[in-house]
Amino acid sequence: MVARAAPDPQALRAALDGLGYLTDTGLTTALYLALRLPQPLLLEGEPGVGKTEAARALAGVLGGPLIRLQCYDGLDAAEALYEWNYPRQLLSIRLAESRGTALAEADLFTDAFLLRRPVLAALTHPGPAPAVLLIDEIDRADDDFEAFLLEVLAEASVTIPELGTVRAAVEPVVVLTSNRTRDLHDALKRRCLYHWIDYPDTERVVEIVRRRVPGTSASLASEVAAAVRRLRTLGIQKPPGIAESIDWVSALTLLGVERLDADAADRTLGVLVKYREDHDLVRERGLGWLAGTPDG
Repeated sequence: MVARAAPDPQALRAALDGLGYLTDTGLTTALYLALRLPQPLLLEGEPGVGKTEAARALAGVLGGPLIRLQCYDGLDAAEALYEWNYPRQLLSIRLAESRGTALAEADLFTDAFLLRRPVLAALTHPGPAPAVLLIDEIDRADDDFEAFLLEVLAEASVTIPELGTVRAAVEPVVVLTSNRTRDLHDALKRRCLYHWIDYPDTERVVEIVRRRVPGTSASLASEVAAAVRRLRTLGIQKPPGIAESIDWVSALTLLGVERLDADAADRTLGVLVKYREDHDLVRERGLGWLAGTPDG
């Protein structure tokens, strides 16, 4: 299944392009190797450069589900793996009591009462196309969760005390993303391929934006791409990425703006900049500067 979907890097790049996800040679190669070795892939980069979209597009190419685990501080293995359906277990106990039948403890810890969370759902996906397990923003989780992932990444298996070891019949494709808010442990990195996704150049941003917002003129897309690139030099708290560029063009198009100027930037700045302090910094530097029309 994987070999048919991605027989070589060029075919994979064409398939991703057909789904609207544009890649360069480095990212294409990393994705291809993750599929064919196979090996988990760790994607790092600034927020908004397309790390999550890479996993989504990969699932589209393979024809399998994208199963996403959003990481956060305090996430534990149970929340990522499974939990038991306690209300249903309690109901079964009461039904057994009302019927006067015996219900062994083992009867309550079967697959019928198991609620699969993302990791277990990906491992037990029946195929034929593999699931893509997206472990998003792994840098937001803590050390204990990283340790839990080692078994999953190394063996494509997990151990459930009540059921034993569960091994994947169809091994999932695993993509981890990180915004690099903290360093990940070497043990995790050793189990993964690695690729850094940088901000694309202006021409690539224009191409991406025009695909994602049909009908956008080349001139408006170019002006937005240049403005976003300019804004990243200002030292704001949250530099905008491709996602914000797409949102900005969508907003400008909806408002009927054909050319970016200071007035249009003023009206739509909240689409691009998400902190009050950053708003003040941009206005201090000048909305005309942002739009590329210093006199406007």
